[in-house]
Amino acid sequence: MVVVKRFLQHHLNPLHIYCRLRDAGIRPHLTTRMCTIYERWVYRFLAL
Repeated sequence: MVVVKRFLQHHLNPLHIYCRLRDAGIRPHLTTRMCTIYERWVYRFLAL
């Protein structure tokens, strides 16, 4: 179970999301905005 938790912590981390969106070619300003919203509304409730 610890392995699954670590995997999810890494892949659901806002910085990881930011990097993957940038790799996908999304503009920096838009990516920053998306991750800010993600961090405020989604990541907070995951409470990993």
